[in-house]
Amino acid sequence: MNSLSTQTADQVRHPYRRPRDSATLILTDRSGSVPKVLLGRRRADLVFMPNKLVFPGGSVDATDHRIPLAADLPGQLEAKLLAGSPRTTPARARALVAAAIREACEETGLCLGSKPSVPLTPAQQAALTGEWAAFAETGLLPDPSRLYLIARAITPPGLVRRFDTRFFSADISAIAHTVDGVVHADAELIELIWIELGAAPLADIHPMTQSILDELHARLAKGPLTHQAEVPFFHFRNGTRLRGTL
Repeated sequence: MNSLSTQTADQVRHPYRRPRDSATLILTDRSGSVPKVLLGRRRADLVFMPNKLVFPGGSVDATDHRIPLAADLPGQLEAKLLAGSPRTTPARARALVAAAIREACEETGLCLGSKPSVPLTPAQQAALTGEWAAFAETGLLPDPSRLYLIARAITPPGLVRRFDTRFFSADISAIAHTVDGVVHADAELIELIWIELGAAPLADIHPMTQSILDELHARLAKGPLTHQAEVPFFHFRNGTRLRGTL
């Protein structure tokens, strides 16, 4: 019997694969007495984490390196992104922030951005195509000024998909534009769910996702997010998950 018939593809062991840069955006709603976080359910036929509740996010792509931003990365945010190993360059840090914002807009229809302070050059305007069409149509640029780094995690060796993921968070009030009809039965995310931080873990949340929720809950319990807080860095050595800090 083929092993894939009894295991999902991301459970089967594979030769070493270099993890891909990826980013997620954890949107929070603190308007009530208990903070809530937005999760999306992945389609059941996807190779990686099928039917799981996840944060919107994905891999960095070529457009993320070219897209203009509405503001520079806050210095303390950039410093956190440059910390840890494998090392991250300033250009990669910028692309990671862009990827988190783009993926959230693509997967949930919630677009975090602001108007540019100066007119765009023709080259910058040309970059706002394809995945960035929602920003071009509204005159917005992705804005990193209200993002906070919550965690970094590298998928363990041996899996069919490996990612070096940075988990960013932003308050829902930072959303400047909403695209309708993004979430549906044939999309990557088939439904969006707001869950309360501190609630009992759900069976369809991956353990790493739950760890990030716990980290965010602890951070928010201390007050508004700041860039000074230590950022956990989850990675694996000899099959054991380790927790460092950035």
